[in-house]
Amino acid sequence: MCGICGKLHFDRHHMVDLQDVKKMSDSIIHRGPDDSGFHDAGNVVLGFRRLSIIDLNTGHQPMANEDRTIWLIFNGEIYNHLELRKELEAKGHQFRTRTDTEVIVHLYEEYGNDCVKHLRGMFAFVIWDNRRRVLFVGRDRFGIKPFFYYLDKQRFVFCSEIKGILTDGTIDRDLSIQALDNYLTYGYTPAEQTIYENIKKLKAAHFMEIRETGDVLISRYWDIHYDPDYSKSEEEWCELIEDKLSESVRMRLMSDVPLGAFLSGGIDSSSVVALMAQHSDKPIKTFSIGFKEAEYSELEYARELSKAYGTEHYEQIVEPESVGLLPKLVAAYDEPFADSSAIPTYYLSKFAREHVTVALSGDGGDELFVGYRSYAKMNNIHNYNFNSDAFNKFFWGNIHRAIPAGMKGKGITYYLSKPKETVSAYTSIWPQTERSSLYRPGIWQQMNGTTAEEFRESYLLNSSSQDRLFRMQETDMQNYMVDDILTKVDRASMLHSLEVRVPILDHEFAELSFRIPSNLKLKDGIKKYILRQAMSRHLPNKVLSHRKQGFEAPLRIWFKKDLKDYVNDRLIQRQGPLYEFLNPDFVVKTVQRHQNGMRDFNQKLWALLFLDEWLRSKDEGSFSN
Repeated sequence: MCGICGKLHFDRHHMVDLQDVKKMSDSIIHRGPDDSGFHDAGNVVLGFRRLSIIDLNTGHQPMANEDRTIWLIFNGEIYNHLELRKELEAKGHQFRTRTDTEVIVHLYEEYGNDCVKHLRGMFAFVIWDNRRRVLFVGRDRFGIKPFFYYLDKQRFVFCSEIKGILTDGTIDRDLSIQALDNYLTYGYTPAEQTIYENIKKLKAAHFMEIRETGDVLISRYWDIHYDPDYSKSEEEWCELIEDKLSESVRMRLMSDVPLGAFLSGGIDSSSVVALMAQHSDKPIKTFSIGFKEAEYSELEYARELSKAYGTEHYEQIVEPESVGLLPKLVAAYDEPFADSSAIPTYYLSKFAREHVTVALSGDGGDELFVGYRSYAKMNNIHNYNFNSDAFNKFFWGNIHRAIPAGMKGKGITYYLSKPKETVSAYTSIWPQTERSSLYRPGIWQQMNGTTAEEFRESYLLNSSSQDRLFRMQETDMQNYMVDDILTKVDRASMLHSLEVRVPILDHEFAELSFRIPSNLKLKDGIKKYILRQAMSRHLPNKVLSHRKQGFEAPLRIWFKKDLKDYVNDRLIQRQGPLYEFLNPDFVVKTVQRHQNGMRDFNQKLWALLFLDEWLRSKDEGSFSN
């Protein structure tokens, strides 16, 4: 696990200053404190930071092929590298190290751009092909590892984190109003967007080729397809799930440094730990975070699983004072990020790193196997035609309240037929009907009629599947999971130089899940039904049967009690850069309604606090609007 960075000038006679790339590398030292390296090829310089995991003594990067015409910098892990190595050696390739890094070099020599299709793992890498005078970039299928870039007519600048790009003071830092709207809608900036207008992300499952002429090719090499197989019985699916997940976990135990696991007490992380224990001859080190507010804590279930498998278990309680780390989170994420579970994830990573360098997590299970309550709710909306407005208001709560006034009384089913309005009710922190009042006059008009809801709407409408439930899964896998869940874990863990591996997101295991009929994932109202069945002989009944709680901080309580003064000091004062964009009267009203107990607006308040801190952290005048 590492950090990568670099620059390419399109004018071959315009040399990149090596010191500029060293400055980029220094900004991400937390991603790789063990080693650094650079390749200076004149108008292109590659930079690298290493966190040593495999082949500790010979894995120095950048790494070249035999004739030094191809140079690679790589962030991630390739779990099938030993099999690939044998295949490449049979084709005549010679290796100097035991690293997975060198496998990518020879794969590129053998297969060119198609090298990414052979990789099983998580990765973001850059290859400088001196023969063809091109940069080649690949990102893994689910976007577990990040890749940011800036492109203009003169240069291409890239880094594992935005902060590395911003070390160049000449980079355009204009704020994207469209990205701001996406943030206030979803809590993150999706797809290729960042909060900066001209800094982009390479999307998951894509590669890009940047020619010295300035021409850029971006292409998708893998996609999500629902291909249900109705011929198999539940028992057959359970056996396939168990075998493939076990294989995925086993492959991710490869390490030359101490290794453990995050254990929330939920089905996903518990399944990973149970299978780890079967493949290990030593007790697994497990790490859990809890809260003194019992309704938010799953520690009792984590302890149950730990007891069942004799793990070496560690716990930590997160207190309200933890919101004081907001400036650290802003610095880690580089742009507004409204998922409050970043708080416990930060502490979980921090104290796990005191014992291990690698940790496995259960991320991805909710998206692959229908684990979120919202899936079941939206499925019920489609299955039942509730035309009573009073019933809808009672039963659907916040979803009903988001329905525009003109549509109430027509029934939730009618409402669901309107994709844009449905997306707003189903996914938004601030639905469109509220955001038009949230912004200051003039900001809303800058959207030019394009709002954030249209982003998710396009995924739902353009899905390759006609299965309603899978369309929701697919949309989350390509957006929420990549830009919220995996982003959260990457930044929090790498801030503490901890590598996190996600066996449930092995692409071969995911492809297996795409073949399982959706009525086996959500059956008789039971979420993750088939995964529960597959893991039933491995997990205690208490873990299997308890209600999903989620991994979030109890901000609803904190903001009304311990942190009430903190919220008032930051948001009620009507001062600061936040109010260059937002209507202070609407913000104050939101705070007061939450504190008076009228509504639970903790997610809204956290989104505002994070945005406020991010704006304050920027140099005055560093971007325009």
